[in-house]
Amino acid sequence: MTREEAEAVLAEAGKASDESFPLFEASLACAVHEDPSRDPEPTRVLAQEAAERLAQHMAASPIDEALAEAMAGDLRLTGDLMTYDHPANTDIISVWERRKGLPVALGVLYLDAARRCGLPVAGVDFPGHFLLRVESDEGPFAIDPFAEGRVVLPSELTRRALLAGLTPDVADRLERLMEPVSDRAVLIRLQNNIFARAQAARDYPRAERSALRRALLNPTDHHPWLDVAAAREGQGALAGALLALSQAQALDGGAAITARAARERVRLQLN
Repeated sequence: MTREEAEAVLAEAGKASDESFPLFEASLACAVHEDPSRDPEPTRVLAQEAAERLAQHMAASPIDEALAEAMAGDLRLTGDLMTYDHPANTDIISVWERRKGLPVALGVLYLDAARRCGLPVAGVDFPGHFLLRVESDEGPFAIDPFAEGRVVLPSELTRRALLAGLTPDVADRLERLMEPVSDRAVLIRLQNNIFARAQAARDYPRAERSALRRALLNPTDHHPWLDVAAAREGQGALAGALLALSQAQALDGGAAITARAARERVRLQLN
């Protein structure tokens, strides 16, 4: 798959409804878009193996134990504590190869395996640390893919929420803390992580690619185009930055002031 073919896959995913969003294939396209030299097929094989192992464990164990046993036990997926900011922690090809990654990247793999087995699992956009919500007969509970799929107790959720800066009245509301998000939002959160790290490292080409992927995945949102423009400006690609700012203005009039100011700054550099 070339980078252009990956962009076509992401554009099609962007047109899909949240209910039919192709999480695995879109995640795979994001990984190939970042580095087209890699073969995505071994990742597809591993994803199928994960689903098969999960199905086997589900026959004998509760959902939470089955997920942990299949994903962390059999397949050795865990959080990368030692090199947390390593770029390889952010896409599913690299994560499957290294068997470690960021919470949201690991979460994508858990979600894909669960989807294939028909399990009621969704992402949770928890502040500072991505989690998964699992539905059960006793009610929903949270698991942490970064911590080998262990269950996160309500008291721990509240503690984490307080540390993240949420007010006590919000931190005590379990349903609010565990509100599920769409698969599209999960993948966009992962691209946001990549963008923030790339910008901090002044790796503007990588920042541009991640912002462009967000723009393709959510084509009605103007914000990714502002980030594309900033990344292009960082590379000195001023004409491309202007095009991205024009796209932001076209998508949302609310972006007009921000985009107009940025366009004037870029134009001054061109003159």
